[in-house]
Formats: sequence, structure tokens, C-alpha cells
Amino acid sequence: MAKPRWLLLVLVLLLVFLQYHLWFGRGSSGEVVAMRAQVASQVRENQGLQQRNAALAAEVEDLKSGEAAVEERARSELGMIKPGEKFYRVVDTPAGQAGMSGDQLPAVPQAAQDPAPAQAEGH
Repeated sequence: MAKPRWLLLVLVLLLVFLQYHLWFGRGSSGEVVAMRAQVASQVRENQGLQQRNAALAAEVEDLKSGEAAVEERARSELGMIKPGEKFYRVVDTPAGQAGMSGDQLPAVPQAAQDPAPAQAEGH
């Protein structure tokens, strides 16, 4: 009878040891859950970066292939206008000047300046 008790005690201790490592040791279920959450977070971040890279690649291709994109960037970022175009600057009225009439607020067109002087036709 003493032999089965020792065997039972050894098996229970082995079970406790294995359960401890399962729940609290290296590679435990808590670490697995944390790693899965970290992987999911990294996948989301990678997807966002892939979308950003695709948008940048499309913009680079557009800039390489067409003049329209270059013109758009020159207009929006550098404020450039074509010769002969008129540029109107619209200024929001400050809160203190809300009662002013339209003729008191200047809206002056600025004509585009052509860097090259106009040449007469036929020369």
C-alpha cells in the first residue's frame, strides 16, 4: 500500500510542477496572450504603413509621368500662377470688423507677372 501512495504523491507533485510552468513559467499562457496582442498591433501598424507607402509610390509615379501633378504642387505649395492669370486673395473678416461693409474691405487682384518680356509677333 505504501508504494501506490508514493506514486500518487509523485504524480501530484509532477502535475503541480507542470501546471505552474503552464500558467507562470516561460512561454506561459499569459505570455502567449500578450504576444498575440502584440502581433495583432504590429499587423495593424504594418497595414497602415503599407497603405502610406502605396500612396507615396502612386504620388511619385504621378510626379514622374505627368505635368498636371507638378503644376498642382507648384500652385498649392509654392503659390505659383500662370502668366495672364489673376490671383485673388480672399481674407476672412476678423471678429472685430464684422460690421464693415464690402466696399471697405479691399480685394485687390494681383496680375501674374511674366518673367520674360512679351515679344511682338512676326519677329
